[in-house]
Amino acid sequence: MQQITETKKKSFLSGLTGQILIAMFLGAILGIILHNSISPEATESFSTKIKMLATVFIRLVQMIISPLVFTTLVVGIAKLGDIKTVGRIGGKALGWFFTASFISLLIGLFYVNVLQPGVGLKLAHVDMASASEVTAKTQNLSFENFVEHIVPKSIIEAMATNEILQIVIFSIFFGLAAASLGNSVKPVINALDKISHIVLKMVNYVMNFAPIGVFGAIAAVFAVRDAEELLITYFKFFGSFLLGIGTLWLVLILVGFIFLKGRMVELLKRIVGPLAIAFGTTSSEAVFPKLTEELEAFGVKDKIVSFMLPLGYSFNLDGSMMYMTFASIFIAQFYNVHLDLGTQMAMLLVLMLTSKGIAGVPRASLVVVAATCGMFKIPIEGIALILPIDHFCDMFRSATNVLGNALATSVVGQWEDDKEVEIPSEN
Repeated sequence: MQQITETKKKSFLSGLTGQILIAMFLGAILGIILHNSISPEATESFSTKIKMLATVFIRLVQMIISPLVFTTLVVGIAKLGDIKTVGRIGGKALGWFFTASFISLLIGLFYVNVLQPGVGLKLAHVDMASASEVTAKTQNLSFENFVEHIVPKSIIEAMATNEILQIVIFSIFFGLAAASLGNSVKPVINALDKISHIVLKMVNYVMNFAPIGVFGAIAAVFAVRDAEELLITYFKFFGSFLLGIGTLWLVLILVGFIFLKGRMVELLKRIVGPLAIAFGTTSSEAVFPKLTEELEAFGVKDKIVSFMLPLGYSFNLDGSMMYMTFASIFIAQFYNVHLDLGTQMAMLLVLMLTSKGIAGVPRASLVVVAATCGMFKIPIEGIALILPIDHFCDMFRSATNVLGNALATSVVGQWEDDKEVEIPSEN
């Protein structure tokens, strides 16, 4: 028994998850040591250079996302067989996504009103220059641009810019057209299936760089940020945010146990690696390929995974949704802008819609927060208040996004399995 336990410990520490956790620890230690021992100019230079490790890893992942989404989604839809099945699964997916988004927004709304982290807060040395870079991106954020953003004018352009939602739209049309042509297009579907397996094999190679990327990302942040000073200054904001995220995790896990029963434990074990990568790199996109593999290994059919995950990455960002209401009202509290409950609920609905149109935008949550502030007459420059702590918040909301999408895909996959079992008994 002792030998088995030692073997498990050894395999965990030598596995990808263990390597990532060790890389996070070493990166934090290195960053803190350099922050306290060399000049600010030197730490800035070090941070810029070491961050390249994370940039290279994320770019390697982005390199394979477009072909992976296209090939797996087309093959999945072709296997689903008809528009009716696609519509049924898509309806379940969107129903889940919007319900989860609404609950996430409500949790953020509840905690920011109860704990009021922005009331009486005094901050100095606010970085307005960085804030202007974020607020500049809000100029094109409107309902018209949201609609235009959904539909690609060129699939080549969409793939080049990794616009997942646009790739999904093209792939759905392509897959449905292929399914309607029957056996004559089987060679094309089989070829795309083989390509998807090649891309998934590439995933295994790319994931070997994950610990290096995480190490670079963590070291870069701690080198230029005084973590202790930030946590003291933003203690109430960050503590309130963590309480909200913790509540959201509890809700998601409880929902998982309701639908998946004991299998929820297995799902959590399988996604520990993707959660650690998302947490370390602050990029839920970085784990898309790995999450695909883990969910299929969990038992979700490939056609469900390939359909649900791309949709989820555009419509089901639970952690980001919770943060958006929290941050928007925090800024209003700081500037003493009174928002009654009706206005806050209107803000919540606006966030539900506008957040769906900015997948792939860097610092997407901040862009939406800035746009929402402007819409409700809250000083838009208030975005600068949360920039210093945003990276640490992003670590938690990225991991939460991964958990939410893994859960949604698993539950819908189980619903479809149950439906297939029921069909013969009706005959």
